[in-house]
Amino acid sequence: MDNGMDTRRTTRALATEAVHAGRDDLAGLGLHAPPIDLSTTYPSYDSRAEAARIDAFAATGAEPDGPPVYGRLGNPTVARFETALARLEGTEAAVAFASGMAALSAVLLVRGSMGLRHVVAVRPLYGCSDHLLTAGLLGSEVTWTDPAGVADALRPDTGLVLVETPANPTLAEIDLRAVAHACGSVPLLVDNTFATPVLQRPAEHGARLVLHSATKYLGGHGDVLAGVVACDEEFAGRLRQIRFATGGVLHPLAGYLLLRGLSTLPVRVRAASANAAELAARLAADPRVARVHYPSIGGAMVSFEVHGDPHEVIAGVRLITPAVSLGSVDSLIQHPASISHRIVDAEDRRDAGVSDRLLRLSVGLEDVEDLWSDLDQALGAPSTRPARSEAMAQR
Repeated sequence: MDNGMDTRRTTRALATEAVHAGRDDLAGLGLHAPPIDLSTTYPSYDSRAEAARIDAFAATGAEPDGPPVYGRLGNPTVARFETALARLEGTEAAVAFASGMAALSAVLLVRGSMGLRHVVAVRPLYGCSDHLLTAGLLGSEVTWTDPAGVADALRPDTGLVLVETPANPTLAEIDLRAVAHACGSVPLLVDNTFATPVLQRPAEHGARLVLHSATKYLGGHGDVLAGVVACDEEFAGRLRQIRFATGGVLHPLAGYLLLRGLSTLPVRVRAASANAAELAARLAADPRVARVHYPSIGGAMVSFEVHGDPHEVIAGVRLITPAVSLGSVDSLIQHPASISHRIVDAEDRRDAGVSDRLLRLSVGLEDVEDLWSDLDQALGAPSTRPARSEAMAQR
């Protein structure tokens, strides 16, 4: 959709892009805050020209030139968010959806429509992504492998290789450049929800598709549900066609909230990451904790295995919220084997490192001493409280 924005590439730091991308035209419009366009349809007195624009969209999925056509083809507010996210991820385009699962489903439908229904995937993935592939709900067939086995798992009908790094919930990391090389001509899709473009830009390492549950860090405040795929323009056109046909569109208000969320993304991620690194170090030194998982690239997610009952820890927190999801300004904790990965077969969960004693902590922006005090009392029997650590936890 032509929203009048200058999308020419310039060399700007990530923090600058986060604030300005998708908003470059505002001053020229006499605006400071981006407008919210809530229209579902738009008037056109030239039905022949409108027909030609619709035909052009049907042929390529390219955003129609000129004014908007209909809310299912695109929306100016959502387009601003898409422009901004593409700039942050370093891709030509981005296509937003009503949820992260809608975004992943659209990718699978694009490849399936080309007769490429086989997917090679590496565990662990987000539990619902795992289930979507394993159950074959969209007609896909999956081969699970480790990163070293990707090349051998490829078939003539392989349409996609899917990885998540750092992975949900173990925070396992993958060498993206090596996996991208192993994929050959098969598109690599990287779920970048945990890292965000602040810590990692998969397209720079060879990924063709970058997936986000935008519900998480991109929105950042626990008040918007969305998904987005950053990619090249050719693939974006196919995604737009699937979005139009299936109706998995993002509401304009959600697009506005996401664009607003991006402006503080670098600040939020770095501040929450500093808290997470400190908590990971303290947990690693605590005798009540069996093992701590914290990625080498950093980030605001920590997972840890306890010697005692993990359900008692969930029941014991008072400041930290016991809830699913992640990436909000406030801290959340959950038990993956019971909640986010419950839908994954128990043996597959364990093989992927998701033990029954594992807890996943999304660290927010609270004072780290208050967060530690809450974890300390929730972990149970008192221990010698570790002094504030200057070192990172074992990665």
